[in-house]
Amino acid sequence: MQRDRWEAPGRPVSAGLAALLPGGVLRTGTVYTVDKSTSLIMALLGSAAVDGAWSAVVGLPDFGAEAATGFGIDLGRLVLVPDPGDQWLAVTAALVDVLPLVVVRPQRGVGDAEASRLGARLRQTGCTLIVAGAWAQNEASLRVTATRWEGLAAGHGYLSGRDLDVAVVGRNGSAPGGARGRPVRLHLPETTSDRADGTAGRDRTGLPLGAAIRHPVAG
Repeated sequence: MQRDRWEAPGRPVSAGLAALLPGGVLRTGTVYTVDKSTSLIMALLGSAAVDGAWSAVVGLPDFGAEAATGFGIDLGRLVLVPDPGDQWLAVTAALVDVLPLVVVRPQRGVGDAEASRLGARLRQTGCTLIVAGAWAQNEASLRVTATRWEGLAAGHGYLSGRDLDVAVVGRNGSAPGGARGRPVRLHLPETTSDRADGTAGRDRTGLPLGAAIRHPVAG
C-alpha cells in the first residue's frame, strides 16, 4: 500500500522558529495550530514568505496590517478575509487551492471527516495551513505559555519586543528535538537577517526562563 503522507522539504524559517517546528521547517501540505498568539502567527508568515510567497488570513479581524509589516509580511501579497461568517471553511478551502500559506481561525469545531477532506487538498496543492485554535489533525501544536515584554522601566518607556515561551507537541504526541520536552524561548520581533539568512541573531532557545539579555530590537 502506498503511504498517504510524504515528508516534503517545506519552507525554511528563521533559526528561532525552526526550533519550534518538527524537522526545523514549515512543511507543505500540512496543518499547524497556534494557540493564544497572533504575533507568533505573524512571525511564521513573515519568515516563511520571505521569498515573496502569497498568503491569506481568514477569520482574524484583529490581524493588524501595521503589526504585520513589522514582522516582514508583504501586504501586497496578503489576502485578508476578516469576517467570512459561516462560510469560513468554504473560503479556506478555496484559498488553499491557489495560495501556498493560509491562516484561519475556525468559527466552530471541525470533525475528523472535514479535517481529512481539507488535509487531502493541502497535500494535493502543497499549501501549509496555520490554524489559530484547535484542529483535529495537525503536524504540530504550538502554545504560548508565558510572555515577557521588553522596553518598559519603572512604569514608563516604549515596548520594543517580547520573549515568548512556547510549548510544542508534534503529531506523534512528543516534542520535537529542538524543544526537548520543555518550552522554547523565542524573541519577537526577529530581525530581517534572522529571516533572510537563517542566523540566530536573537534566538534565545536554550536560555533559562527569566534570563535577561539586552539588545537592540528592529521593527
